[in-house]
Amino acid sequence: MGDIAEIKGRIETLSAEEQAEILAWLIERDHQNWDEQIARDQKSGKLASLIAEAKLDRAAGKAREL
Repeated sequence: MGDIAEIKGRIETLSAEEQAEILAWLIERDHQNWDEQIARDQKSGKLASLIAEAKLDRAAGKAREL
């Protein structure tokens, strides 16, 4: 945890623009992690029941286009 506290302290010394850049980077990294998790879950079959349910809902007219 010492590393985290040090990183937080260093971030607090950055300018607002630099903090915004770090934030944008963290958000993009989070999105990439989420995409990778979804891909792993889909490959492992964890999403199969949700996909099947969505297809049934669409066929029954319970879904709408986004």
